Amino acid sequence: MLYGIAAATAALLLAAVLTALIRAPALRAGIVDRRRHRQRPVPVLGGLAVVAVTCLVAWAGQWTRVAPLGGGIAKLLAAAAAVAVLGLVADVWRLRARVLVAATAVAAACVVPYDETGVLGGVLAVGWIVLSVLAFRGLDHADGLAGTVGVITAFGAGACAAVEVLDGLAVLLSVFAAALTGFLMHNWHPARIGLGACGSLFTGFLLSSSVVLTRAGYGIGSSVAVVFCLGAVAFADAVLVVLVRLLGRRPLLRRGPDHLTHRLRRLGLTPQGSVVLLGAGSFSSVLVGVLVHTGWMGEWAVLWVAGGVVAAVLVLLRVPVPRSARVASTQVRGALRVRNG
Repeated sequence: MLYGIAAATAALLLAAVLTALIRAPALRAGIVDRRRHRQRPVPVLGGLAVVAVTCLVAWAGQWTRVAPLGGGIAKLLAAAAAVAVLGLVADVWRLRARVLVAATAVAAACVVPYDETGVLGGVLAVGWIVLSVLAFRGLDHADGLAGTVGVITAFGAGACAAVEVLDGLAVLLSVFAAALTGFLMHNWHPARIGLGACGSLFTGFLLSSSVVLTRAGYGIGSSVAVVFCLGAVAFADAVLVVLVRLLGRRPLLRRGPDHLTHRLRRLGLTPQGSVVLLGAGSFSSVLVGVLVHTGWMGEWAVLWVAGGVVAAVLVLLRVPVPRSARVASTQVRGALRVRNG
């Protein structure tokens, strides 16, 4: 218990300091995200600090045997770190989306406990991990959103792990949540640094894989209910984006102003207000997921979360995209074509 508190405190402070130190070199190297709504370039290597601090503190506990992770958890962290390295490559040199998806699927296949999930459950788990990684990658479009949802989800997944007496996993998730909080000190609007593919892929992979390990051995139906609740906000954002782009006949993997926060801002919310609102939604759904996992609520409770997701998607789907946003999107696509030759 005391080590967990000390490790989380160290992770928070180290991540806050390392994130600040990384910002200047990233700017000099030109590793930035020039988004349409920004007035200045924002470096995207903040995720590197989160990954480095999480792995360092977790390794220290493993090496000193004060808080050993265990074989399965150590393998999970190694796979998440490998995915983060691939994300770092994408941040610096850019990679095709299908490469990221394929590599994530391979890493996911390496951490799923098939002896407990079965073949069908294992295949579903791999698919869930890949979808979660893509969903968290999509959440990194707004200042503070991916970090806020990630911290809340980490605490929920950590609570589920503690209930299952997976102490190593619970400590790892608490360390990760603290490191992500340290990063958020620099990522709240207006952000001085972004999470980037390195951090968002690591976040999505670590959280979704942790939930899979926590739910291993449970029935598929009840596991789907818990998993959905823990990832409800990311799922809602992904569904909204897919629907909008399919209806508009636009590429699914190309950026556009059609995420949850974009539409909430068109309804009059501030950037901070939209993130707080989605964070509250994430807290509510994660709480339901934890209560279902612990048996304090029945599986029927997921219907409330599902109803909220459907209602939010349908309402925000009707929020019109301003003509200026469409024009800006077209101009950005044209500029990218010219730059890429």
